[in-house]
Amino acid sequence: MTKTTFASEADHQAAMAKWFIVDASKHVLGRMAVGLAEVLMGKHSPLYTPHLNVGNGIIVINAAKVGITGNKRETKVYRRYSGYPGGLKEANLGERLEQSPEELVKIAVRRMLPKSKLAYSMLKRLKVYAGAAHPHTAQNPEELKLQD
Repeated sequence: MTKTTFASEADHQAAMAKWFIVDASKHVLGRMAVGLAEVLMGKHSPLYTPHLNVGNGIIVINAAKVGITGNKRETKVYRRYSGYPGGLKEANLGERLEQSPEELVKIAVRRMLPKSKLAYSMLKRLKVYAGAAHPHTAQNPEELKLQD
């Protein structure tokens, strides 16, 4: 008979205390977002529990230098609609990358998180910065190795 273990409150607190740092200039946007979503959800940990937030915090630096393959910079289009007639806004990936690279990384990770209330709390633990400087030195972040 197998025994299922669930994360406890102590496991939740231990996960909340650990932070990782990722340099986006070394990764491609989509592949990096997959790895970040796994760490935010806690799927990299043996204590993964779907209904609890046992993921770690992540700091992403150099978001403005994130890699993009192929010709997605010109052809991939992000759309949002206000709900009003004529309220469709479109911008391609290159424009979004120049305007707000932080938002681009957050959108990519958000769309890979579960579509539930937990995703909001997971996304709050993702800090993205366009440059190399960040104010989270007190968290003592460790380098996160992502698969390429």
